[in-house]
Amino acid sequence: MTAGAGKGPPVRGRLVDGPVSAGVLSMMVPMMMGMVAIVINLLVGAFFVAKVSTEQLAAISFTFPVSFIIGAIAVALGTGMSSVASRLFGSGNRDEVRRITGHAMALAVACAAVVLAIGLATIDPLFTMLGADETTLPFIREYMKIYYWGGLFLVTPMIANSVLRASGDARRPAMITTAAAIINIVVDPILIFGWFGFPRMEIAGAAIGAVIANAVTMLASGYFVIRRQKLVSFRNFQPELLLDSWRRILHVGLPALASSLAAPITTGFITSQVARFGQDAVAGFGMAARLEGLTLMVLMALAAAMTPFTGQNFGAGRLDRVRDGISFSYRFSLFYGAAIALVLFVAGGFITSLFDLTPAARSAALLQMSIVPFSYIALGCSMTVNGALNAMGQPMAAMFVSLSRTIVVYAPLAWILSKLFGLPGIFVAAAAANLVAGGIGARWFRKAFRETQARHEAAVSSQAA
Repeated sequence: MTAGAGKGPPVRGRLVDGPVSAGVLSMMVPMMMGMVAIVINLLVGAFFVAKVSTEQLAAISFTFPVSFIIGAIAVALGTGMSSVASRLFGSGNRDEVRRITGHAMALAVACAAVVLAIGLATIDPLFTMLGADETTLPFIREYMKIYYWGGLFLVTPMIANSVLRASGDARRPAMITTAAAIINIVVDPILIFGWFGFPRMEIAGAAIGAVIANAVTMLASGYFVIRRQKLVSFRNFQPELLLDSWRRILHVGLPALASSLAAPITTGFITSQVARFGQDAVAGFGMAARLEGLTLMVLMALAAAMTPFTGQNFGAGRLDRVRDGISFSYRFSLFYGAAIALVLFVAGGFITSLFDLTPAARSAALLQMSIVPFSYIALGCSMTVNGALNAMGQPMAAMFVSLSRTIVVYAPLAWILSKLFGLPGIFVAAAAANLVAGGIGARWFRKAFRETQARHEAAVSSQAA
């Protein structure tokens, strides 16, 4: 198969030339903008529902774990697609990109259909098990019967946007995500409160708004991938080719899913440990955790950017740029992590004063903000390595780096140190877990890179001979 063969404009690896820092930042900044849009959208939606009733806001809160799992499945498929496609873009293999993208969309629809069927059949028993009662369960039922259908519109654009990012175009997916968030923010109050002649739908309106936003995202991303870039082929659906594509995607996607699901499980366990010290401690921990999520968004975007950057250069045989990209990411994590830690340490008192916290809750939040942020330096390194290893087709290594932080170190160490030192022990465990994951990630990547470099040099020598 000839590289670059196929119809349409030639596919080029946009990230295999030019300054390394510029290449990484060109992916990272738009990704961060998209993440911010999603967070703002979620907060605004919850704000509108809260204006209706506390019971309906509680119902929305009960749906978060299920929504997270659905999102994790979509992200896992997108991660697998980004890893495969970025390497193909780097090698200039257009036909393979088009074929696998079409197969990936079929896989995404199949997964969404399975989730839809299981979800609709298990609403009452699942949410009863999660603690919903006769007050919130009717609202949950009303919301989820609509929300589950929206999953059909969620997974396909995740594939399409992953292909665009894998090609080196992070700007369009960010624009699509931001536009969809704006549409949702505009539509939500109209449907929830019944403005402009629409019926008042309350929590059902919030669900319909989310489905509309997902549908807009699907149409827009599909237009760019299918019509503009011509990166999808719906031919060649022979069973052996279809299974080959799905195997390659899931080779990375399934370990990524395991890593994603481990995070909320660990968070739930840690929250139960914090709860031993009272509800004020939980409130302070929750506030600090939300602030941590906002500050880490930059490092999350950096890690996400490393997948297409590493994949393209790995596929193109530019291992020098892979090494330089990781080095740049390490330096960025060092300076950003140190800056955030300093800001939170110095301004923690002012930040916590902005929230209506009890003295005990504020004390818990300040304690977390004075211990954990100094480990963000290492956490950024582990997140970066995770994205790079996935791009290099080593998902099990990436999963181990991720699980070494959550399951292997954080959860058991928090249990032990909380017994010995109380609440500070939990925060020390969080910092230790970040440091350990950063060290393991850096060491593992160095080993994987040396092995890859040796194979590459052997292949080059063999071809020259």
